[in-house]
Amino acid sequence: MTTEREKLYLLDGSSYIYRAYFAIRHLSSPTGFPTNALYGFTQMLLKVMKDHAPAHVAVVFDAGKHTFRNELFPAYKATRSAMPDDLVPQLGPIKEMVRAFNIPALELSGFEADDIIGTIARQCEAKGLDCVVVTGDKDLMQIVSGHVTLLDTMKDKVTGIPEVHEKFGVAPERVVDVLALWGDASDNIPGVPGIGEVTAKKLIQEFGSLDELLSRAGEVKGKNSEKLVEFADQARLCRTLATIDCQVPIAYTMEELSVSAPDTKKLAELFRAYGFTTLMKELTSSATLSCEEYHVVLEEEELCTLAAELKKAGAFAIDLETTSLNPMEARIVGFAVSHKEHQAWYIPVGHRYLGAPEQLTETAVFEYLGPLLIDPGIRKIGQNLKYDYQVLRRAGVKLEGIWLDTMLAAYLENPGRSSQGLDALALQYLDHRMISYNEVAGNGKEQLNFSEVDLDRAGPYSCEDADATYLLHEILLPKVEEQGMSELLFKTEMPLLEILAEMELTGVKIDLDLMRELSTGFGKELVELEARIHELAGGPFNINSPKQLGEMLFERLMLPVGKKTKGKTGWSTNVEELERLAVEHEVARLLLMYRSISKLKSTYTDALPRLVEAETGRIHTSYNQAVTNTGRLSSSDPNLQNIPIRSEAGRDIRRAFVAEPGSLLLAADYSQIELRVLAHLSEDRVFCEAFAAGEDIHRRTAAEVFGMFPELVSAEQRRQAKVINFGVIYGQGAFSLAKELGVTPKLAKAFIDNYFERHSGARAFLDGCVREAEIAGFVRTILGRRLPIPDITSKNGNIRAFAQRNAVNYPIQGSAADIIKEAMIKVTRRMWAEGVKSRLIMQVHDELVFEVPLAERELMAELVRCEMEGALPLRVPLKVDLNFGTNWSEAH
Repeated sequence: MTTEREKLYLLDGSSYIYRAYFAIRHLSSPTGFPTNALYGFTQMLLKVMKDHAPAHVAVVFDAGKHTFRNELFPAYKATRSAMPDDLVPQLGPIKEMVRAFNIPALELSGFEADDIIGTIARQCEAKGLDCVVVTGDKDLMQIVSGHVTLLDTMKDKVTGIPEVHEKFGVAPERVVDVLALWGDASDNIPGVPGIGEVTAKKLIQEFGSLDELLSRAGEVKGKNSEKLVEFADQARLCRTLATIDCQVPIAYTMEELSVSAPDTKKLAELFRAYGFTTLMKELTSSATLSCEEYHVVLEEEELCTLAAELKKAGAFAIDLETTSLNPMEARIVGFAVSHKEHQAWYIPVGHRYLGAPEQLTETAVFEYLGPLLIDPGIRKIGQNLKYDYQVLRRAGVKLEGIWLDTMLAAYLENPGRSSQGLDALALQYLDHRMISYNEVAGNGKEQLNFSEVDLDRAGPYSCEDADATYLLHEILLPKVEEQGMSELLFKTEMPLLEILAEMELTGVKIDLDLMRELSTGFGKELVELEARIHELAGGPFNINSPKQLGEMLFERLMLPVGKKTKGKTGWSTNVEELERLAVEHEVARLLLMYRSISKLKSTYTDALPRLVEAETGRIHTSYNQAVTNTGRLSSSDPNLQNIPIRSEAGRDIRRAFVAEPGSLLLAADYSQIELRVLAHLSEDRVFCEAFAAGEDIHRRTAAEVFGMFPELVSAEQRRQAKVINFGVIYGQGAFSLAKELGVTPKLAKAFIDNYFERHSGARAFLDGCVREAEIAGFVRTILGRRLPIPDITSKNGNIRAFAQRNAVNYPIQGSAADIIKEAMIKVTRRMWAEGVKSRLIMQVHDELVFEVPLAERELMAELVRCEMEGALPLRVPLKVDLNFGTNWSEAH
């Protein structure tokens, strides 16, 4: 019986730093510090520790550029590019991260990481240990032996002696002989001129070694014989440069390399500082909230006492447990409340499992809690309160006194946070890992509905939600106040919550017959397009396979070569590439049509009918108030923001959004709101005068750019001016503007220069936005919304340029979002005051859509125009285009 040998894992830190950097192109902390290499390296470290659980481990780094090889050959590694600017500052934190894991970090001045690895690997063998070198560097194949292997965690590949033979055609000890001939471009080792990889391998296989080859160079056929004689000394030097020094004077003991528990406190600090929320949850978080004061309420007397306490407190956090995440289907299972730190109560009403205790009825609970829930004088705190509002509304209780949603407060404080969920917020602000739903309900197919979870688990879980929410509101509210956004929170975001909740509950009616008809039509069109594409391609292939599509375009049809995919494994066939080809090749144009129609069919005409609620006969999208970086609303399940408006197919889909019999749809769309916002914020004289005079701003811009009278501007020139106007808002440069206009970059630059010469106020404002972002790290909107631009000082030019474009765009787009939200609030409050039956049913970009009874048509036209155009006082007038129709398309 053989005893398994002890193993030491040596991680090639220097190699993995670069691999991590290039594998994750951009990542930064909340403060804008680059973290792509740090995060990738940390993940690699975790993968090794998790998958292999080594007993001994060390990470090895290079200790500077100058080594003994530079003394032998000054040009060694001289051709290497300088380390990327945004990688340099990550080196220190990477080593700090290694130390926080309590893993030794080894380096020695004058020697490369490879030399340290080779030395320790050989010493391991001598001590009867195995050594696993975690690396992706082929040069280390020379140290492979029966007890030294390489492990590439990114490819899950182990390299032993057979794999070295497969790669180099020789044994590990002869790898340096091959490299001596072949050279190594990455290290600027020249090798023998004219001898490449294949020849080098063949020669060493034939002659057995470099020395034998050089001594018998005359036996080599052709010009290589002369080259081997001429460059014999260079080949020997190259072998020395490529040879790993396994006699490095580095001191260590195996005990020092033994694995010990990581410093979780230090790791938590690092994860928090660099925004590694997921890693915090997985590795360093723990339950820090005490559950000693969590109570499950089963008796009416206890509920009566609790209700009195809540009333006296004047504010409490509430969280509902339900049977579904869909508010249109959810039934209440229980109520969790908290009005004191570290105290919470769970009142179950719908737990149904074998042995479940008798619980209070929903009716009984509403008897005591109902008056509190509908009392506007008692403040309600919640996490994603919109959901609780909707569930209660459908249960017959209209929640009043909606005061603070911790999700929205957290969103205002940092809109760029990857998650505004309770788990993430508790982790960040309370240093507490919440009990997960899976922990109480199970996973996968075996997962229980919450109504089936026993109260021993449901009680602490639910109480914790309420407790954490209450604690978070005490932390987040001062942060919002400190950033000057209290008014934005309480006068805009919180009032909007109820409006969105009601709008979602109302939903929008869909013409199912028309949807089915459209779906059938799209299906037939796809079949026809596929046949035509196959005909042009010279035979059938799978249109939905990027690999087969690339082969068809660039190998079979020999179209102009495009770029490779990210992994360099095939041709890119994305929209950008197809648009490039479509200029001259019909097959690419048809492929774009095929993709567009296929997406419309799968996303809308096939999917929307399945989302119609049986109870209401309408679809009920979810408006997300805490997702985008700019404050704009987004929608999901279904996403109504992405239905194309300019294409005929998109207009057909909008025809299926219809009004109920006896009503019309009213579409109210802000006209050029972002340009009006720019005019207001910049006080640009030309813009302000044009809008005040009611001019067509795009025609005016065309006249300025092209130097002609407005009445002579053609439709195409107006279109180009529109592209220029909005290009300015989005920080578009000459190159991208040229591409969109179909002109030369030089001409596009002339357009931009001419534009800013006329609009000096706009230019000064946009430049000021960039300066503000560089100084403060954020920009602001009309209502004071802070929009972080963390990458504005990035050392990476491309990332910094993108951040500069955001610094220009965010204040404008964010201010437009402020205006549409204010409009929704003012319109809705006026509708409530007027007591109309009309309902706000959709918000899409700068447009509000209402369902209006015929009798209220004139009233609503006046009401909507008045409130939307007066949403916020601007230096230029807001203008709204109003249109009625029996369907959404007709209302445009």
